[in-house]
Amino acid sequence: MFSVKRLLLVLACVMSFGAIAEENIAVIDVARAIFSTEIAKQRQEEMQSAPAFASLQAKYDNIGADMKALQKEVEGKAMTLSQEQAAEYKKKMDYLRADMELVSRKLQAEIKELQSRIMQELQPNALEAIKELVEEGKITLLLQREGVISATPDKDLTGKLVERMNKKTK
Repeated sequence: MFSVKRLLLVLACVMSFGAIAEENIAVIDVARAIFSTEIAKQRQEEMQSAPAFASLQAKYDNIGADMKALQKEVEGKAMTLSQEQAAEYKKKMDYLRADMELVSRKLQAEIKELQSRIMQELQPNALEAIKELVEEGKITLLLQREGVISATPDKDLTGKLVERMNKKTK
């Protein structure tokens, strides 16, 4: 049975959706836009080619190769290893794993620091470009993309923000 309350609720929802349909709503992913700009990509390439970062990356790769080689060696000798030899291999592997974790944390810290610098550098341009896009598109409601479950591609302004920021930072 359809009660009066349900009917009123359905009518209220329909009217609300009609009002929302009249609004010009868009979504945007500001962080993705900032890190997709040419200048952000340039900063990332500069960091990756910097001697200190390249050295850390090479060290990380070398430790990984050493771990694989040691693992392969252990697998080849697994049946003939004494307990002392097995303990020695485990100790070596633990040391390599600890070294790898340390280098990984250093790399992550470098990347995080770069991301922070990029955000500080480009955020003012992003905010200015967003204001322009909102005014030009007569957007009445702009939502952060990560807070939206579903949106059609034509409602996502992220690509337009990237284009606009690339023009502003040339």
